[in-house]
Amino acid sequence: MRILFALLGGLSLGLGVLGAFLPVLPTTPFVLLSAFLFGKSSPRVHAWLLGHPWFGGMIHDWQTHRGLRAPVRRRALWLMAASFAFSIYVVPLWWVKILLLLTFLALVVWFLRLPLVPEGAAVAMKQTRP
Repeated sequence: MRILFALLGGLSLGLGVLGAFLPVLPTTPFVLLSAFLFGKSSPRVHAWLLGHPWFGGMIHDWQTHRGLRAPVRRRALWLMAASFAFSIYVVPLWWVKILLLLTFLALVVWFLRLPLVPEGAAVAMKQTRP
């Protein structure tokens, strides 16, 4: 079972890294999923993810507070809006445009319901990182 979790964690992390460069693929859910899967399969890789300069803060905030910091939320909302706007602009079929818009609205409502990490917790975390 550990091998399966490790393989799925690697796949999820790869998709998360691709999501940093591709407009429609999300980064955060895949990175959080990979942290969960590596937490079950490989403590060494899980510790590496927690200490990573790009992903570590986001994973730590989620595992500790089940939320995101305000700048991360703002950046994610802007990137989601830009990628969905581009997709809606490019797609020629009107019904697909409407489906994309409804998907975007549902995603934004879900995303805005995630709790914000208190600023004091984010500052304390920055001070303890190597």
